[in-house]
Amino acid sequence: MKRMREDLKTIKQKDLSVKSTLEIILTYPSFYAILLHRLAHKLYLNHFYLLARILANFSRFLTGIEIHPGAIIGRRLFIDHGMGVVVGETAIIGDDVVMFHGVTLGGTGKDEGKRHPTIGNNVLLSAHVQVIGPITIGNNTKIGASAVVLKSMPADVTAVGMPAEIVRWHK
Repeated sequence: MKRMREDLKTIKQKDLSVKSTLEIILTYPSFYAILLHRLAHKLYLNHFYLLARILANFSRFLTGIEIHPGAIIGRRLFIDHGMGVVVGETAIIGDDVVMFHGVTLGGTGKDEGKRHPTIGNNVLLSAHVQVIGPITIGNNTKIGASAVVLKSMPADVTAVGMPAEIVRWHK
């Protein structure tokens, strides 16, 4: 319940168009995607894999946001306009991450073990960003719209392009 309140507060703070908490509860797909992921993840951790996948698929059907129940998401994740977001099984998302629609945290094949990205804290993933493979995006990094990230990015940078390249250092 505490995490749910924190998720509601995060949406209210980050989305300037929100008028009320009730509006979030009734109309925000990202709220449901994160809430249902937290439940599916608990099932997954307790080896109820089929139930976890069923709940994750229901969430995808309901919201258009696909988060594998094995993915680890931190606190205060904000998914704006979420349609088309895909988060793979071994992805790890830090705290205070902002993701826009069309973001993919994907793998490169059927390798065993870690196959998906690790996203640091306070990272911005703009619309249609693709982060592919077992790479790391450092803390406080911004990835520009439609970038394709195929290699790890350090902390405190902005990267854009296909493939993504660093265009600015923040410190």
